[in-house]
Amino acid sequence: MAEAADFPGTSPSPVRRWLRRTAALLVSTPLLAGLLQVPAAPGAQAAAPSAQADATGSRSVDVSLDKVTPTTPGEDDTLVVSGTVTNNSKQTVTGAKVGLRVGPVLNSRSEIDAAAKRTGFQPGSEGTEVDGKYVDKFAKLVPGVRQDFSISVPVKALDLGADGVYQLGVALTGQSSAQPYPQVLGAERTFLPWQTDAPDAKTKTTYLWPLISATHLTAKTGSDEQQTPVFKNDDLADELASGGRLEQLLSLGSKLDVTWVIDPDLLASVEAMTKNYRIQNEDGSTTRAGRHQAVANQWLNDLESAVKGKKVVALPFADPDLASLAHNGKAVSGSLGHLKEATEVGAKAVETILHVKPSTDFAWPADGAVDPSIVDVATSAGAHTVIARGDSMRETNGLQYAPTAARPIGGGTTAVVADTRLSTAFEGDMTEAENSTLAVQEFLAQSLMVNLQDPDKQRSIVVAPQRMPSVSQAQAMAKALTGLADGQWSQPEDLSAAAKAKPDPQATTRVPSASAYPSSLRKQELPQKAFEKIQNTQNRLQRFQVILTEKDRVVTPFGRAIDREMSTSWRGHPAEARAYQSSVWDYLNELTEQVALIPRSGAKLSGRSATIPVSVQNNLVQGVDHLVLRLCSRNPTRLKIGDGQCEEKPIKISGGHSQSVKFTTTANANGPVPVYAQLYTEDNEPYGAAVPFEVNVTEFTLTVMLVIAGGLLLLVLAGFRMYTQRKRAARKRAQEGPDTGSEGDSGDGPGAGDPEQPSDPTPDTAAESTDPSDTGERVDR
Repeated sequence: MAEAADFPGTSPSPVRRWLRRTAALLVSTPLLAGLLQVPAAPGAQAAAPSAQADATGSRSVDVSLDKVTPTTPGEDDTLVVSGTVTNNSKQTVTGAKVGLRVGPVLNSRSEIDAAAKRTGFQPGSEGTEVDGKYVDKFAKLVPGVRQDFSISVPVKALDLGADGVYQLGVALTGQSSAQPYPQVLGAERTFLPWQTDAPDAKTKTTYLWPLISATHLTAKTGSDEQQTPVFKNDDLADELASGGRLEQLLSLGSKLDVTWVIDPDLLASVEAMTKNYRIQNEDGSTTRAGRHQAVANQWLNDLESAVKGKKVVALPFADPDLASLAHNGKAVSGSLGHLKEATEVGAKAVETILHVKPSTDFAWPADGAVDPSIVDVATSAGAHTVIARGDSMRETNGLQYAPTAARPIGGGTTAVVADTRLSTAFEGDMTEAENSTLAVQEFLAQSLMVNLQDPDKQRSIVVAPQRMPSVSQAQAMAKALTGLADGQWSQPEDLSAAAKAKPDPQATTRVPSASAYPSSLRKQELPQKAFEKIQNTQNRLQRFQVILTEKDRVVTPFGRAIDREMSTSWRGHPAEARAYQSSVWDYLNELTEQVALIPRSGAKLSGRSATIPVSVQNNLVQGVDHLVLRLCSRNPTRLKIGDGQCEEKPIKISGGHSQSVKFTTTANANGPVPVYAQLYTEDNEPYGAAVPFEVNVTEFTLTVMLVIAGGLLLLVLAGFRMYTQRKRAARKRAQEGPDTGSEGDSGDGPGAGDPEQPSDPTPDTAAESTDPSDTGERVDR
């Protein structure tokens, strides 16, 4: 069955219908078409099938159609068609000429599809050659040599009839020694949109212009106060530089009337480049300074100017893969919570960086493929409109025209169904000029045919191209939109207006079932294991942040890194997706391990009581708090820590410092006792690994006791000697009397220090019972 919206309606005026039927009859009647073909030698037609089979005949010469200007010509224009011809046969072609052929007017979108796929020259289907003077001639075509051609012809000479899409062909006629008679040796065809008068109801066309890139920032930041960002490589700078993909998208889009669809992660990454940043070297462990600040600044400034006054749609941060979330992420707790946060962060990033308020009401699943679970996930973060595509939400009511894009699908949700043909027009290799030219002309032809299906019925059509167009694809898209603006059948419309357009009551509103979701897209999804790893990372981050004094320095960059782990850009790159997830996990572990107990081999206790020091190191830039250090004995009957088995003390350490904590112990027996130290958060969650070691308790030995006893004896003897000396000195002073007291006090005479000098301990008078010149000790009688 032909795809819905293939066939034009029956609303054109009677005169226009008569002209269209007459033109179609003249160019499609086999007899007339045969009469208008280039004369061929007898038997040439019969030989055509076998010639095509062995790549000779009409395929002997490759004709490349590289340029058609203008893409949508007017009556007073001159059409210029140029390209190249290459003789692929083994014989030299002589008497060659390249001429234009205007084929029949096409009546449906399916006819355009069929003509675009047709190869070779098919008599009766290629139309008539334009007046013979509008040709480019070649004396000879040598095998394997490419030659250029260019044909200019006034549009009036094409003798176009009614408005519509015409097949435009280029054919090379010549002869060779093997076939010495004029015949078509090569041909190419494209389409010529022809609209002389503006229709009563122009088609409203919304074109999404995506600014989306792959993930460039790592989770790492520099170990400095500024948290210098670290990029995986320098690819983003290449995209932003002159001629780069993002530079071209911005430069081309700024001249077009489009709806900008932006991944806020791209803006955040480019803004990070405007300051000091680092680039990870290939070894993964070292970095080098980034040097493209000027390029990043210029791109952001140009983008801010380009989107001013235009419609801007902000995707959730890092463009999360909605289908992967729906099919594999919902079963993992917390996954959907990331989508809501990514939506809020994304809107704030766009508004802060570009100074425009973006719309966050649109969700865009990969390739516009939807099923009920994708719709549920897409709207769970607050979006009310899902951008789907026609090859997912297929028309089932036999419509003969393309309906308006907006469709109510229940629950207050609107699906904006993008046109499949227009959305996929530039997905191929556009680096070849011929591919680009043919794609542009086919896009314009399909767009005009949408209008011709029912010129009196205005409709809103949405075009959602590939997420990350290449440079050549973007250039082809821009050329097509420029041609669309030059035509008379279309007018631009922004996405919000398209979503609010009155839905066609005949258009389908049924969301396809999960079984209808394309298997090719399902194979590209992030697996459930990826979301489980994201959950583990999130849990570890939550445990880590409770000990930090500056949480935002870690929570914010890791939160954005987790968003990037769910990006749609990982489709088709499973190995790179796993590597990025592992890098985020490894770096978080690396940070958490910067706060740790310092290992020790053991401790010795000589006696029943002592203290044991345990050290904690903080190698982070910021301080840590809300940690508890707990030391426990595995045999508290032999060794107590504090008053029991364990003792704990709070920990607070500045960045780049360590702290030693002392624990009191009581031993009840000799020998080794195993103990362990463990850090805990305040909510009693273990932090890091425990550090086990042994405490060896020893009794006082005999040698130690003898040393101590000897020391005490010496102290006693020294004290006794001092006491006897003082008593002797006192007796001597008493015997010498007052006449020699002054000399005795000086300590120079015989009585001062001579132990043999007799003395009388009894003072002469009561006033002399205390000697003010001595130590102040009181002497008894």
